Amino acid sequence: MSGADNVVWLGTPAFPEAARAALADTRLRANLRQATATIRDRRLAAVAELDDWEDLRETAAAVKRRTLRHLDHHLLRLEETVTAAGGTVHWAVDAGEANAIVTRLVQATGEGEIVKVKSMATQEIGLNEALAEAGIRAYETDLAELIVQLGGDRPSHILVPAIHRGRSEIREIFRQQMEKWGRPAPQGLTDDPRDLAEAARLHLREKFLRAKVAVSGANFAAADTGTVVVVESEGNGRMCLTLPETLITVMGIEKVLPSFADLDVFLQLLPRSSTGERMNPYTSLWTGVTEGDGPQDFHLVLLDNGRTATLADEVGRQALSCIRCSACLNVCPVYERTGGHAYGSVYPGPIGAVLTPQLVGVENAASLPFASTLCGACYDACPVKIDIPEVLVHLRAKAVEAKRRDRRLPTPETLAMKAAGGVLSSPRRLAAVQRLAALGARLVARDGRIGVLPGPFARWSATRDTPVPARESLRAWWRRTRDEDRTTTGGMGR
Repeated sequence: MSGADNVVWLGTPAFPEAARAALADTRLRANLRQATATIRDRRLAAVAELDDWEDLRETAAAVKRRTLRHLDHHLLRLEETVTAAGGTVHWAVDAGEANAIVTRLVQATGEGEIVKVKSMATQEIGLNEALAEAGIRAYETDLAELIVQLGGDRPSHILVPAIHRGRSEIREIFRQQMEKWGRPAPQGLTDDPRDLAEAARLHLREKFLRAKVAVSGANFAAADTGTVVVVESEGNGRMCLTLPETLITVMGIEKVLPSFADLDVFLQLLPRSSTGERMNPYTSLWTGVTEGDGPQDFHLVLLDNGRTATLADEVGRQALSCIRCSACLNVCPVYERTGGHAYGSVYPGPIGAVLTPQLVGVENAASLPFASTLCGACYDACPVKIDIPEVLVHLRAKAVEAKRRDRRLPTPETLAMKAAGGVLSSPRRLAAVQRLAALGARLVARDGRIGVLPGPFARWSATRDTPVPARESLRAWWRRTRDEDRTTTGGMGR
């Protein structure tokens, strides 16, 4: 199974079509608007407490840039220190190899089920599905991921995967599905958040107590000590990372940091950018294995799955600096209106629009770089200063070039742009077209607006009001008023 088969949800429509359906869902839009606004406000308040916030951002960006330049060195160092601490390191070139490694490790324990810590990397490779094919059942323990799993759904947000679900929907999912996965929901369950959380707690407790194997992702890993870090807000991660006998961590190779000291910066940036908190309620760090304390068998799976190819792109590689805080999603006007499912990928929002096409190839996600207004809010919010608009424009050019190579004849858009180039390169031609456009627009305009334009412009004008060209262009106005001034002042000008 290729990386593209997992990062991008096969069979989902391209972003424009999926977004059109999402925009028609008023409940979804209301849920997204309320949730993202709440997270934005909390983040702004938490960030305002730090006088050195911009210095922290710049430091983090510099650390990430240096790390990516010498990624091979830091990964080999990480392998060395993890191994020295009693862990075992595995290298996976793609999703299929990573899934095979994890499946083999679980089967070696003789267990038929695992508990999981919320992990974007395991979602990316489709680990749950791969384990199911091998007869192994994976239980999500993060509350939002549990909701998604029980509902047979897909995550729609990096931080809050079930952001698209309302409380009443969650209650019904619990009532109808919990008993199929274990302990049923309590009788008379309400949609009060405390009741829902308690139902999830009771459902998961028996799984925590009997689980022998856990699978996690990783937020960071320090190359100099071999320490792996997971941050979370509910305590489910702590249960998974300490109670089972075997722990398997799947980590994208870009998550490595050169030194343990670097965590000082990132553990200030991440909670404020993601949940608007000063620090994460649970920050778990472990280095290999320790006799009599925690899992006695630790495996670290280092996942490539398109990251090395992304690293080769000098502009696009900055997307690998992402620390999965989701700040860019919460400020994005496109995400707020369409939600995460419209992106058709494990990684939604602005970061998904630049990361997914690089992991799977632009030709396999050609619409995503265009899923943006290029307003720059994502760049302003990013704690590691990823210039997402710059990467979007860069990938748009790649997408257009890939489409051009696949076509024998030029597209209508290409012809239109070539014609525009010919007009704009000649002042005489430009003036003539402006006069014709103004005249034609006055003939077809209704109530000061123009309807859907013909031909290649139809898709653009179908969703936007086309402005009526001015009766007089700026160049014509300038020439006329300058001549009038000269006449008034006797040719001397003002």
